Amino acid sequence: MIQQEKTNDKQDEEIKLDTIAGIGPKTAEKLKGTGYGDVMAIATASASEISTVCDIGVQTANKIIASAREMLNMGYETGLEVLEKRKKIIKLTTASNSFDELLGGGFESGSIIECYGAFGSAKTQLAHQLAVNVQLPIDKGGANGGCLYIDTEHTFRPERIIEMAKAKSMDEKKILENIFIGKAYNSDHQILLVEKAKDMIKEKNIKLIIVDSLMSHFRSDYVGRGSLSDRQQKLNKHLHTLSKLADRFNLVVYITNQVMSKPDMLFGDPTQAVGGHVLHHAATFRIYLRKSKGETRIAKLVDSPNLPDGEILYKITNNGIEDM
Repeated sequence: MIQQEKTNDKQDEEIKLDTIAGIGPKTAEKLKGTGYGDVMAIATASASEISTVCDIGVQTANKIIASAREMLNMGYETGLEVLEKRKKIIKLTTASNSFDELLGGGFESGSIIECYGAFGSAKTQLAHQLAVNVQLPIDKGGANGGCLYIDTEHTFRPERIIEMAKAKSMDEKKILENIFIGKAYNSDHQILLVEKAKDMIKEKNIKLIIVDSLMSHFRSDYVGRGSLSDRQQKLNKHLHTLSKLADRFNLVVYITNQVMSKPDMLFGDPTQAVGGHVLHHAATFRIYLRKSKGETRIAKLVDSPNLPDGEILYKITNNGIEDM
């Protein structure tokens, strides 16, 4: 199955777009210029996306997508084949053994991991730590890869990266050279940065995409109940793009999320993640981060496809994330 998968990937790269039924040279150029540079990208796109990009009818777009899918092996596979593919999963360490154990070994590639919490709960600290850790060798909890860091709140600090790299005796300049920061100024810019990520992933061997934070611009750009539907539709598409990148390139997608308080909740913790069901269903793993006394933090796994709920303590120091 692995050999077949490699063959399919190679065929995907070698097939020219203008050999797909319905695509001529001009249409191929339009597709390449907007990030649809290979057969798999077209096969997994929606008809509305292709229609908009190429300025063609939806029926024609459907025919193009159907033709692309016929060229690739996109049918069913057995549970044993899925199990074999999951052997390629990478577990990215958080630098805390207890945190890693909570997640079954670390942040899992091919997945979207959402961490939500109030300010000071260490969401961004964890983002910086992962940006360093992803560059470690695989046998040390890394992925031998680089990081795309989409910064929506202007909280990325290279000085913090240097502190964490020095704590691990890593070359801080090389670490910073392998972190590619895109500052998003609104939700459309944020979406564009993710859509343009594919070429960077191939060129720079990216194994981690960070969006810190996911909902900041969406909350400010879409105000009021009247714009909620448009916001959620755009958010849904944005998350699907991230999910496709995670799955196709076997990389980790880490998103941080803001919270709000439920005033009608009389008992228990009133803190709730924003983004609604669209976001909550899209995340493979959901973790609630809270601040405790001093440098102590709490991480609670609230949703996972295969792991039990749990809660652990860890701490934030000058060296980064550590066990208690």
